[in-house]
Amino acid sequence: MTTAFSLRAAAPATAPCAGVRSTSAARVVPVSAAPAGRGRMVARAAVAAKADAPSSAVAGKSDGHEVLLFEALREALIEEMKLDPTVCVFGEDVGHYGGSYKVTKGLADMFGDLRVLDTPIAENSFTGMGVGAGMKGLRPVVEGMNMGFLLLAYNQISNNCGMLHYTSGGQFKIPVVIRGPGGVGRQLGAEHSQRLESYFQSIPGLQMVACSTPYNAKGLMKAAIRSENPVVLFEHVLLYNLKEKIPDEEYVLCLEEAEMVRPGVHVTILTYSRMRYHVMQAAKTLVNKGYDPEVIDIRSLKPFDLHTIGNSIKKTHRVLIVEECMRTGGIGASLRSAIIDNFWDYLDAPIMCLSSQDVPTPYAATLEDATVVQPAQIVAAVEQICQ
Repeated sequence: MTTAFSLRAAAPATAPCAGVRSTSAARVVPVSAAPAGRGRMVARAAVAAKADAPSSAVAGKSDGHEVLLFEALREALIEEMKLDPTVCVFGEDVGHYGGSYKVTKGLADMFGDLRVLDTPIAENSFTGMGVGAGMKGLRPVVEGMNMGFLLLAYNQISNNCGMLHYTSGGQFKIPVVIRGPGGVGRQLGAEHSQRLESYFQSIPGLQMVACSTPYNAKGLMKAAIRSENPVVLFEHVLLYNLKEKIPDEEYVLCLEEAEMVRPGVHVTILTYSRMRYHVMQAAKTLVNKGYDPEVIDIRSLKPFDLHTIGNSIKKTHRVLIVEECMRTGGIGASLRSAIIDNFWDYLDAPIMCLSSQDVPTPYAATLEDATVVQPAQIVAAVEQICQ
């Protein structure tokens, strides 16, 4: 039997991803050659790639190809839309314009105007349409031109997208992906610099992930589309032009696993999205000063991968959380609470959390930088924790 392509995956070293069948060794799972209706099931049952394997090492299995982050997201959409005719895209300017950041460039020509649907400037309406489409068996990918605009669709995301599976007694599934650019850009002003993680984290039934590299952007997008749960995928506006080599083979990541970015022994630094690069910049300085920080990109903002996080804390006994989200009620606050509840006995120092200031993001560049965590602050925090 021949197959058009295969899904290559390795068993995770950590606890298996929820809803994913675990195996004890790497395997190849046929996807497209299965009978109608079964290819999707086989693909969903595949095991996610090992979370702590560096993306460069994974890409090294083949020659791979270099892509920008927005191109990796686009590749994921194209592959999933070819694989499953129920996958579709809704949003403002996602069609022939190709999206504000060109994530959907060329998709309308490839799949037609009904599967790549340009909508009016009406976030509440087209998000609700996405929820309804998911209830009826489609797999919509809803793009917010800017994540801040999705506040206009908060009712649909909260009361419908997150809760309908429960309130319908399990009669409906909502396999919807909500994605778009967010975070503090370069002088985009307060309304276009929103971090909505803190808004959405309390919604029951909603999963949240944040991509930070082209490799994990593609893998998380594919996993989100295949998930039976509504997933919010956070993309940072300043990372779209980040370039990396990714595998030529198809791969899917687990939505609930963190990534070990840099092993270390002195302190665990937990971060995600753009702050991953501020942390790694600070790590170079810390190494020169004699410190050996362990850096984890948590990726899954809800639920947290407490298995990976806990194993690191048991080794380092010190924790620093670095985020771009607001300090009050942010991801860092929830993560600190979870660590205290589960790993209090392993801590040798108070948990420190560096977050953005609780102010609207200024337009002036110098003031904008002052509201966001900078590498020098991370270095100072690690020195304080390790005293």
